[in-house]
Amino acid sequence: MPSQRALGIAVIGTGKMGADHVRRLQHVISGARVTAVVDIDENRAKTLADASEGCTAYTEAAAAMAAQDVDAVLIASPGPAHEAALLDALGCDLPVLCEKPLTPDAASALRVLEAEQKLGHRRVQVGFMRRYDTEYIKLKRLLDSGELGRALMLHHRHRNLSMPPWFTNEMLINDSVVHEMDVTRWLLGQEITAVTVHKPAPTSHAPTGMDDPQFVLFETEFGALADVEIFGHCGYGYQVHAEAVCERGTVRIGDEPGPRLSADGRWGGRITPDYIERFDDAYDREVQAWVDATRRGEVTGPGVWDGYAAAAVCEAGVLSQREGRRVQVELTERPALYR
Repeated sequence: MPSQRALGIAVIGTGKMGADHVRRLQHVISGARVTAVVDIDENRAKTLADASEGCTAYTEAAAAMAAQDVDAVLIASPGPAHEAALLDALGCDLPVLCEKPLTPDAASALRVLEAEQKLGHRRVQVGFMRRYDTEYIKLKRLLDSGELGRALMLHHRHRNLSMPPWFTNEMLINDSVVHEMDVTRWLLGQEITAVTVHKPAPTSHAPTGMDDPQFVLFETEFGALADVEIFGHCGYGYQVHAEAVCERGTVRIGDEPGPRLSADGRWGGRITPDYIERFDDAYDREVQAWVDATRRGEVTGPGVWDGYAAAAVCEAGVLSQREGRRVQVELTERPALYR
């Protein structure tokens, strides 16, 4: 039902992303306040809760969801913990914003999808924040307008300054390229049907055992192709670019904004260091849209089907990465709830 008061939000996971969402909800977003934080590290949760008036720290998500002052849940814990939290939230019929991935694999994502279907209505939004980025929104509108004709190809570049030492080959697909998987589906309005991962000679800056960079090719259900350059250790900053090649023109987004400086015989500008700074505005718009929709009693934005589809494409991508071959994506039939 629509709500006229500020939503009480439980934030599950108080790491880098969770703490940033607590800050966002408390100081940027209107119509909501953080009433609970959850983390297995009790001290970390308590430290964050103590800094927010009226906020309680918990070590178990189910306990926070049962609290009277919790109206909705934002999940920012590591991916393997998402399924249990999502099923608990659906069991309480609570609205959820879940950071990607929905779950780490297609089987667990399918279980969440089945649980939401049993409710008979959508409750979960998945945190694919690029759909809320100004440049991606403009690109989507242009493609949907038909002004340039059909989109035939998409070219994506996704570069990181560096990756944490614990980052793996599989995580390059599951935690990085997953964004291009979702945004390709969204921009084209098509499912991805096959994935091929190519691995050039690795950079000397990649840790032992990591194939970095990689080149990923998506095939879609209506014949478009999309490629992704994922480079985890480019060494100079964080960049995300996309270019659509259409029947009557091309359009590119992601070029660095100003200011452009010319001095001492050089010209150039600044490159953002990480994803939080690059997509800070998109995160703000995403969370505000979720809060506004929840207060209206609605669910908008990418949902459980999108999270499940991304997980299925990730599985195909990891298999292609390991075996060096083209792998078809296996999807169940799309339920009526998500059409």
